[in-house]
Amino acid sequence: MAYCNQCGTQVQPNDRFCAKCGGKQPVRATTSSADFLGGVNSRTASLLCYIPVVGWVWAIVVLAATRFRHESETRFNAFQGLYLFVAWLLVDWVVRPMFVMPMHDFGLRIVPKLLQMVVLGAWVFMIIKTAHGESYRLPIVGELADRSVSEQR
Repeated sequence: MAYCNQCGTQVQPNDRFCAKCGGKQPVRATTSSADFLGGVNSRTASLLCYIPVVGWVWAIVVLAATRFRHESETRFNAFQGLYLFVAWLLVDWVVRPMFVMPMHDFGLRIVPKLLQMVVLGAWVFMIIKTAHGESYRLPIVGELADRSVSEQR
């Protein structure tokens, strides 16, 4: 509850003047849309970047947020999560259509599924590592993420 700073009458939080005495009220901090990351710590933000298939949305939010602008490890995890999603898309949109064969050739049709399982396994592995507070760079994707972070300094 907010009260007038001159007469003590109850005022609404958004009131600029008191209805009883007309006294000007101090400007109160309002919650802005950019402040919704205030309660999110770095480990949680990093962890959310690795949620399979939808973590890319959170990774973009982390990279765009001013709150994580100077936290290189969180930004690294956001980039690595994005690059894992790109790997998933490459397998789904490029590799899988290349292996569309007749049903009797089942041996080759399993290749895209195995590659998707590898990317999914990398996501789960990174979720576990990040949840334990450990930093881990995946072989190719981690190098790309390191370059991306270093280019933004």
